Amino acid sequence: MRASRLVTLLLLLQNRGRMTARQLATELEVSVRTVYRDVEALGAAGIPLYGDSGHAGGYRLLDGYRTRLTGLTAQEAQAAFLAALPATAAELGLGEALATAQLKLRAALPAELREHAGRVQGRFLLDAPGWYGDADDTPHLAGVAAAVWERRAVVLHYRRWRSPQEIERRVKPYGLVLKAGRWYLVAAGPSGTRTYRVDQIDQLRPLQEQFSPPDGFDLRAYWDRYLADFRARLHTGEAVVRLTPEGARRLGVTPPQDGEWAEVRVPIESIDHAHGEFLRLGADIDVMAPPELRDRIAETVRTLATRYRT
Repeated sequence: MRASRLVTLLLLLQNRGRMTARQLATELEVSVRTVYRDVEALGAAGIPLYGDSGHAGGYRLLDGYRTRLTGLTAQEAQAAFLAALPATAAELGLGEALATAQLKLRAALPAELREHAGRVQGRFLLDAPGWYGDADDTPHLAGVAAAVWERRAVVLHYRRWRSPQEIERRVKPYGLVLKAGRWYLVAAGPSGTRTYRVDQIDQLRPLQEQFSPPDGFDLRAYWDRYLADFRARLHTGEAVVRLTPEGARRLGVTPPQDGEWAEVRVPIESIDHAHGEFLRLGADIDVMAPPELRDRIAETVRTLATRYRT
């Protein structure tokens, strides 16, 4: 365990530059005292690691020092190549860079680990988009990614659902998120940090202005809050339904144990949305409440019965 932590500490300094003992302790989830001991151990092992005192001080590696990746385990090497997604990198304009990086990584690995990594790429494939929808047309994705990477402000011409549907926004791109095959831009604008679908950007104009995100901004934390808020707004109502075992399975709830009908409460987005979703279950569902949803489904069933009556 300590050996793994020492390697992680070394890689943190190699990739981030100067870091304080407290910063290292937070990243490694250990005490500051443990960081002091680990730094001494690395120094004793011949690692050119130096400590600077003062307010802007911290630990750093001798300029130009790089460690080789010979400490990777088989599982770590597999994970590194599994995480490299060629199609996604190509969309972002990084396909050539990814291929070059993989060649360099392979060259640094022992022969056995190179074989493990090659088997991963031959046996696993990520195909993010869903079955029943074409991939989004995102002609400005590479430009958005460049702005995110370079921390440059941009002007977006954007299409949205509510009025006015076509808007122009000057934003600071903080990050990109790929969710279920669709790209989202997280950016700060006049009304705060917002999420934009990249496929709804009609025009993109990069600006010369550079920026820095606010201290403490974390893309993963923002996205988790965004999803939680989205789900809270999505499921604003509740329906009471009776389900057969097959209906429960298709709706994603626990099926009844005795093979009979089961009464459950399920969250719904709206009457319109629930009407369409519940009709897909056919005779495996009996909607009991709310009354307006039950009446709506009953009217649809009567219309269908009349239409298909012979």
